[in-house]
Amino acid sequence: MNIYCGNIAYGTGEDDLRDLFGKYGEVTAVRVITDRDTGRSKGFGFVEMSDDDKAKEAIQALDGNDFMGHDLRVNEARPRESR
Repeated sequence: MNIYCGNIAYGTGEDDLRDLFGKYGEVTAVRVITDRDTGRSKGFGFVEMSDDDKAKEAIQALDGNDFMGHDLRVNEARPRESR
């Protein structure tokens, strides 16, 4: 399952998210979205987990919780819209 993780601190790295979500199950991929020009984090990212039940457990546990000084917004990612 692909999970959207918003309102993350700008200093949050992919390893930080992998460790956070890894407590709930196997993380297969992590991507923090960055600005193309500056390389700075845009404050959100995506985490992929192999087990949907574990992913739903992580969403429920982490949504609204503080992580690195920010209240996370965590939910199932919507499919990307075509441009």
